[in-house]
Amino acid sequence: MTGLEPKRSWGDVYQAFKNPKVVALLFLGLSAGIPILLIFSTLSVWLREAGVSRATIGFFSWAALGYAFKFIWAPLIDKLPVPWLAQVMGRRRSWLLLSQLMIIGSLFLMATSDPAQSLTTMALFAVLLGFSSATQDIVIDAYRIEVADVDLQGIMSSAYIAGYRIGMLVAGAGALELAGFFDGGNGYSLAAWSKTYVSMAAVMGVGVLTTLAIAEPVTERRHDANLQKTSDYVRFVGSFLGAVGTLVGVFLLSAELATTAKSYLDDSLGINGELAGFLVEAVRLSFAIAGAALTGSLLIFTKFAPKTLIMDSYLGPFTDFFSRHGKTALLILALISTYRIADVIMGVMANVFYVDLGFDKQEIGRISKGFGLVMTLIGGFAGGALAVRYGVMKSLMTGAILAAASNLLFALLAQVGDSISFLMLVISADNLSAGIASAAFVAYLSSLTSSAFTATQYALFSSIMVLLPKILAGYSGVMVESVGYEWFFVGTAAMGVPVLFLIYLVARAKPPG
Repeated sequence: MTGLEPKRSWGDVYQAFKNPKVVALLFLGLSAGIPILLIFSTLSVWLREAGVSRATIGFFSWAALGYAFKFIWAPLIDKLPVPWLAQVMGRRRSWLLLSQLMIIGSLFLMATSDPAQSLTTMALFAVLLGFSSATQDIVIDAYRIEVADVDLQGIMSSAYIAGYRIGMLVAGAGALELAGFFDGGNGYSLAAWSKTYVSMAAVMGVGVLTTLAIAEPVTERRHDANLQKTSDYVRFVGSFLGAVGTLVGVFLLSAELATTAKSYLDDSLGINGELAGFLVEAVRLSFAIAGAALTGSLLIFTKFAPKTLIMDSYLGPFTDFFSRHGKTALLILALISTYRIADVIMGVMANVFYVDLGFDKQEIGRISKGFGLVMTLIGGFAGGALAVRYGVMKSLMTGAILAAASNLLFALLAQVGDSISFLMLVISADNLSAGIASAAFVAYLSSLTSSAFTATQYALFSSIMVLLPKILAGYSGVMVESVGYEWFFVGTAAMGVPVLFLIYLVARAKPPG
């Protein structure tokens, strides 16, 4: 696997950036970048101001696990049209509009919540936002791959990443600036954060307008006889909802048992409270996932679920991928699952780290998000252009090296303290590396995707990309409590070293046949 080979001159690359399809991806990227920080680092500042512990904030990042499991419902988006709306707007645009409206609704619900009074309610609304945002990502990724040829994907991905980072700036620096403005510098204010999240819901209108303006991609889709019957449509969706309902039910019903187990581990076995919570929540999540899998299996066994359709939807993308890549497929999957491990785990604690160093939220927004935007855009466009001009593997290697190195700079910042100038240096390096790595990696994943399973297969790849990092990121607060910030950042940098070896192996591997 050598990735995308160079096919264009620098002049061609510049002209391609002005393609209307590329411009559309810039705005769709902005729409995709807004929700993630509102359930990630921006939300962590809100929770911290509300008096929530660092360990709990770390566990709260699991609200974004919808991004890691989006391959589970991606087949619904690949196979099923949105009733009535698909006839008016087309399959991709109708799903895109629906997901954006769900995001807006979720933000309004979060704006009505107070984490100081009910963390559970906030968590449920954050999970809904994560699910809606992950659904939007599925559709945007499918649209991007279907609307442009493979040789344009590097540039499309760089425009998407640029828009995504601008969206993150709005939801990061913009949201923190708004929260600081609304609270008047008087400390924690629920009303300030509520107004901020309502404002972010309004900004999502950019994505809605873009969806209404773009054209539906023209693709040759496989005719699926299983969807000719309305009963198959209903049973397919019903089976999915049944499995999800089981997962949510098991997780919620086990809350009291989890509390008892934590107390037992702490009181009887002498395991400290943070570690006890880590172990119990991991087991609790595992049982919830197992319950969902068991429900799905029972529905297939009782013939309620359309077995042929489900097997084709979920096993088809795996079969296709392994048939095209042979033994190298395992190396590719290992690379995908670990490529972002260093920056994802570090990212959960970044804003909390800044707060603990003594920076206020407006300084965090202006420097960590505002100042870093320029470096992110430079990195994003550089990553996309380099992937097209010189090949994606070289860009991947460069991004991986820079990502690990930038985490070491965070460890130095922990020693230096609340130095504005050193923070600017660290943020510059971190955003530059993130831009290069992200653009190159999106182009790489796009090159792996088959046109027969566009949404499902890309969702599978991107889910694998964040699954392990996000699960480990849930324990980032526990890690910091145990070893401190300096060793935490050194450890996340060390996690990036095996990635370099995997890139080398994948680049040297020969395609099957």
